[in-house]
Amino acid sequence: TAASQCSSAMSSEVEETLRRIQSHKGVKGVLIVSAAGVPIRSDLDPEETNTYAALLSQLAMKARSVVRTMDETDDLTFFRLRSKKHEIMVAPDAEYLLIVIQRPTD
Repeated sequence: TAASQCSSAMSSEVEETLRRIQSHKGVKGVLIVSAAGVPIRSDLDPEETNTYAALLSQLAMKARSVVRTMDETDDLTFFRLRSKKHEIMVAPDAEYLLIVIQRPTD
């Protein structure tokens, strides 16, 4: 059916995008997490996946709340968190979060 072909094409596009992100130098992991914090896809081990998914989905909800509190017509589109060991980039969507963890380069 046309719907399954569209779904298949979208799925391969997602796969290609994930491969492209994972191939960047310094990328430690890529996660796709539901808005509720449930991991959907990850190339990290299960324990790390669950930890990142739970904590970053909570942080994304809080960050979105801050943005909306400051201006109710605005919304969170992206945020970056950098520590001494990692840089975490989060692109939230209505239903999903795309999370990329990388080692920072100086």
